[in-house]
Amino acid sequence: MSARPGWVYLVGAGPGDPGLITRRGLELLGSCDVVLYDRLVAPSLLEEARAGAEIVFVGKTPGETHSRQVVSDALLVTRPRAGRSVVRLKGGDPFVFGRGGEEALLLSSSDIPFEVVPGVSSAIAVPAYAGIPVTHRGASASFVVLTGREETETAAPEALTIGADTIVLLMGVAALERTAARLIDGGRDVREPAAAIAWGTTGRQQVVVGDLGTIAGLVREQRLPAPATTVIGSVVGLRERLAWFERRPLLGRTVAVTRPRRQAAQLVQQLEGLGAEVVALPLIEIAGPETWEPLDAAIKALAHGDYDWALFSSVNAVNALRERLERAGVDARAFAGCRIAAVGSATSAALAELGLRPDLVAEPSTAVAAAAAIGEGTGRVLLPRVAGAPDEPPALLRASGWVVDDVVAYRNVPGHPDEAAVARVRDREVGIVTFTSRSTVDNFVTLVGPATLLKDVTVVSIGPSTTSAAAAQGIDVAATAQPHDVGGLVEAIVAVATTTG
Repeated sequence: MSARPGWVYLVGAGPGDPGLITRRGLELLGSCDVVLYDRLVAPSLLEEARAGAEIVFVGKTPGETHSRQVVSDALLVTRPRAGRSVVRLKGGDPFVFGRGGEEALLLSSSDIPFEVVPGVSSAIAVPAYAGIPVTHRGASASFVVLTGREETETAAPEALTIGADTIVLLMGVAALERTAARLIDGGRDVREPAAAIAWGTTGRQQVVVGDLGTIAGLVREQRLPAPATTVIGSVVGLRERLAWFERRPLLGRTVAVTRPRRQAAQLVQQLEGLGAEVVALPLIEIAGPETWEPLDAAIKALAHGDYDWALFSSVNAVNALRERLERAGVDARAFAGCRIAAVGSATSAALAELGLRPDLVAEPSTAVAAAAAIGEGTGRVLLPRVAGAPDEPPALLRASGWVVDDVVAYRNVPGHPDEAAVARVRDREVGIVTFTSRSTVDNFVTLVGPATLLKDVTVVSIGPSTTSAAAAQGIDVAATAQPHDVGGLVEAIVAVATTTG
């Protein structure tokens, strides 16, 4: 069931990896009117909100002396009273040191209906991603979760240590030395294994291992950043054999994805699955042509059987044609008698959704290769594609005897990347930048800065045309995807990252 007007949903977003949110949480996020989110919520999760939703940051950033909780509380009351559905998106689980209980009490006292959607707590997930089970047969039959915040007075030391084989400290970097001393005073062994994990479950994950007596000093020496989770107990000794996440090839790598937000999901998921931290840098957006008349006229000609071939060089071209077919009340039968050429597996898949199977899939995955594969002929070819596309494919077809209707199906227009993402590129915090079209290259220079920003950055391109555009801007490309699709791009990134260490 989707979000209901006037309701508030306290949703656990998980500890950082966007894949750890629950199915129910995603459903609500995609249907609600308002999203109130914290600092530790994965930015990519906000892309799951429905178009037009009000998205408000109500978290607290490091170093802030004030809290946005007052703002959050006000919105939790006023928005549902105005008939809007609200998702309060919280890192981890709402009821594990997340003030979810306080917010639920506020809603209850305000007679506002609410639902709690539990999330995966960092107390369990972060140690798991570091290869540390909080319980283990023969080593730990119990664990306790404590807040390590300096401003929070926890129970007396003896209460912290009695009965628990494993201790998990959340949010305790600043007060770790004090907390460790209290635990030792309460009876914990100074030599007991301990590990501190920063940014757990994300591509920025870092782990420091020591013992209870040394862990605070090691964290300080290695400048381990917040947020961090600390695990104390013999189970830390299992990490050496169980540290699965840190074996992923892109862990510690920060990759900028320049595709449009709505089309970046597959690439982002694959990169994050390999351990990368992904920075969304949408340098283009997809827009319709300045006029639909040429494409609509082509669809009429297609329905009349006037084309011998239709060549699709991108998913966007397929999607644009599909939209206009539907508006014209025409379906896949318009392609009867027309052979179809596709560039790449993704374009072929998009055509399959229309019930169309390409007669020709270009190899390599370029429009020039597709035009060459069509060969000589005297009929008519429909070529729906992006405005400003290279001249080579239609020129090659015409030289082979074909009449070509080169029709603009869509435009790449400048995107609107977040300033925070742009700043990370300008500050050299991104090690790998991907370019997926000529427009992403040109818009990088326009929206982000000069090519010199990429001097010490690994640049990976999706295909030859994009690589040529980068060269024209003075940008060195470390690798070009082969095949020229998302899968090939990911393989190229992994190959370069492995080679450069």
